[in-house]
Amino acid sequence: MAKENPPSAPGYVSVSIYDQAYHLRGQNPDHIRRLADLVDSKMRAVAAQGRTVDSLRVAVLAALNLADELSQTSGVDAKEGRARAAQLREMLDEVLEDERKAAS
Repeated sequence: MAKENPPSAPGYVSVSIYDQAYHLRGQNPDHIRRLADLVDSKMRAVAAQGRTVDSLRVAVLAALNLADELSQTSGVDAKEGRARAAQLREMLDEVLEDERKAAS
């Protein structure tokens, strides 16, 4: 389960997904925590059913599962969906950039 850690800077929330810490920024920390919980539980479910221990592969498979679930939801406005996808892509890019900087 995703766990909250004290944020290191204002506007950031720290979560743990699949035993990795992520420091995320957003307008709604509770929403970010709920999303982190969802991703963490999906990754754990994928890992429990599969034979891979590679966390990147588990993450990709979890993302595919979540994308499939999203694509099956009805009543979602396409324009709204694209805007939300762009926002999530920006968040992911920011996290990956932070992780890249931390690894350097």
